[in-house]
Amino acid sequence: MFICKHNSRRSQMAEGFAKTLGAGKIAVSSSGLASSEVDPITVEVMAEIGIDISHQTSKPFSDFNPEDFDAVISLCGCGVNLPEAWVLREVFADWQLDDPKDQDIDTFRRVREEVKERVIKLIVSLS
Repeated sequence: MFICKHNSRRSQMAEGFAKTLGAGKIAVSSSGLASSEVDPITVEVMAEIGIDISHQTSKPFSDFNPEDFDAVISLCGCGVNLPEAWVLREVFADWQLDDPKDQDIDTFRRVREEVKERVIKLIVSLS
């Protein structure tokens, strides 16, 4: 489970990378402390590298059960705001990546590459 504040940018990128790069290896979802909508610029920068996340939706983490996940990754430092059951999963990490909201497209691309690098390492560690 990838969790972020609004489940509209970083966690959506992570979900897209994990579904693509971890296909057949891991099952993945993303959610937010509050749901919002998937940022169109996020969809655009992922499409630039051949990953279609246009079908993904923003979901609140309250719609999920923490016991259904072995790994929980916060992408925004929001781990401190999560109930204990979420942070006590087998794997928990708080990546604290910059939020590209209201930034230029190059910032979205930089964050995308940072997310990709970390998702690759995560998939390797879980395999």
